Amino acid sequence: MYKKRVVIKVGTSVMANRDNRIMLASLNKLVDQIAQLYEENIMTVLVSSGSVNAGREILGDSAIPDKSQRRQVYSAIGQPRLMRHYYTLFQNYGMRCAQVLATKRDFNPGEHRTNMINCYEGLMSEGVIPIANEDDAVSVSHSMFSDNDELASLIAELIHADMLIILTDIDGFYTGHPDDAASELISEIKVDQQVEQYVTKTNKGETSGRGGMESKLKVAKQTAAKNIPTYIANGKRDRVILDIIEGKSVGTKVTA
Repeated sequence: MYKKRVVIKVGTSVMANRDNRIMLASLNKLVDQIAQLYEENIMTVLVSSGSVNAGREILGDSAIPDKSQRRQVYSAIGQPRLMRHYYTLFQNYGMRCAQVLATKRDFNPGEHRTNMINCYEGLMSEGVIPIANEDDAVSVSHSMFSDNDELASLIAELIHADMLIILTDIDGFYTGHPDDAASELISEIKVDQQVEQYVTKTNKGETSGRGGMESKLKVAKQTAAKNIPTYIANGKRDRVILDIIEGKSVGTKVTA
């Protein structure tokens, strides 16, 4: 039995460079930290974005006019490419990983949910790192997650995780836009603390993730309310996951 279970969600912004191309160096830093946790008897479930970016790198600009259909196509092409990267990187550490794709209905009470629990428990019992993503290729609008932050939260609840770590490209939750000199990082937020007014809107490209800071805060509060402490932190920072596990003051911690 592992002494801890951690769900880590990595956003597209952490994995891609300014040209929206997947950086293997970033994936390797992520896998290296997960491998170190594994040696400390801590099991990780990785919720990974990036399949749309990975697919667009292969296909280029698509002539498909419908945005949802384009996303399906990019994701279907990119998902096996992304998994190939992860498979190779984990293999370098003598570890194994597995792909778990889901739609929202898989978390509904009943047979689908039980099947999902059995899948995760089976993989973790064998020391295999589950890598989760939304099944974009087959998801329809009513069974789509709002973003992978929501998926990560549902998985954390499903496997009774000890914590959820949401990795993005900024250091945490600020009292304004992170680039504003007057903005300050909030190191800890309680679920009943009203900080929503600090959320600033940003424009994202088509291959960027769907979830912004508003979503991250909402998901973090919902997860923390279920007694799963949730962290929002900068995935580009060295040792960020290990530092959080070790209790260092990194990013923003959301608690009940």
